[in-house]
Amino acid sequence: MAMGFIDPNTLPQLEPKQGWRGRFFHSDHMTFAYYEIDAGAKLHAHSHPNEEVWHIIEGELDLALGNETRSLRAGSAAVIPAGTTHAVVAVKKRCRAIVVDHPVRHEVAGLKI
Repeated sequence: MAMGFIDPNTLPQLEPKQGWRGRFFHSDHMTFAYYEIDAGAKLHAHSHPNEEVWHIIEGELDLALGNETRSLRAGSAAVIPAGTTHAVVAVKKRCRAIVVDHPVRHEVAGLKI
């Protein structure tokens, strides 16, 4: 588990899905993903046992949460309860987001992180 100070820019960049580049680290109880998402990149409808919080840093994406879809822009956040179906599409231009999962997540899209 990571301790102390972390500069995400120094972490290796992984691409768990086409158009989704991320830098990942863990605390004792959470996983942090710093994503750069290409315009048009999609994340299919899915759910997982982790609670997830999305914080949009730059750009815009559409996030479907259950039966509701909202456009999130820089400064917006969304909390996705564990087990809730959600999907994401980056719109218009590249998007940057920080995604935090609780509890720790060791795999994203089949890629060990």
